[in-house]
Amino acid sequence: MKKTIGLLLVVTLTLSACGRVRDSAINPFNWFGRAETVETTEAAEVNPLIPQERESILRRPEAEYAGTLVAELTTLRIERVAGGAIIRVKGIASTQGAFDVRMEPENEDQEPVKGVLTYTLLAVQPPGFRQGPAQSREITAAVFRTDQELANVRTIRVVGANKTLQSRR
Repeated sequence: MKKTIGLLLVVTLTLSACGRVRDSAINPFNWFGRAETVETTEAAEVNPLIPQERESILRRPEAEYAGTLVAELTTLRIERVAGGAIIRVKGIASTQGAFDVRMEPENEDQEPVKGVLTYTLLAVQPPGFRQGPAQSREITAAVFRTDQELANVRTIRVVGANKTLQSRR
């Protein structure tokens, strides 16, 4: 009982000292400093909920895409989904180790030309890799297009290095 009363007395005195010495470094409310009002000149242009981009040593500047045409295209599928379609293409790269596979649109603004929407299948294929079996060189890429984007499209064409596949409505 005596220890409890002594401990309670020490805690009470410690807390009351924080109230008297408001500007003391002992007071935990002063550890981070006082709030300051900051005036901004571009209040209408800055949205505090959207993070601003900062320079970082980890972030590299955008480099030019070094992809080349995929050697052979094997399948082209247009899969209907809610709100549009998924255009999926499989191909076989010339060597193992292909990465960063993309379906780049050939048409400007991805608009169909005379009802034909054309893509090229590209992949970064590093030099020095073996050719290997076809199963180890198989790659897949897909693009989603909405029903509105596909309204005027009659043919979807995907171009590779040695072969072109197309699907018609």
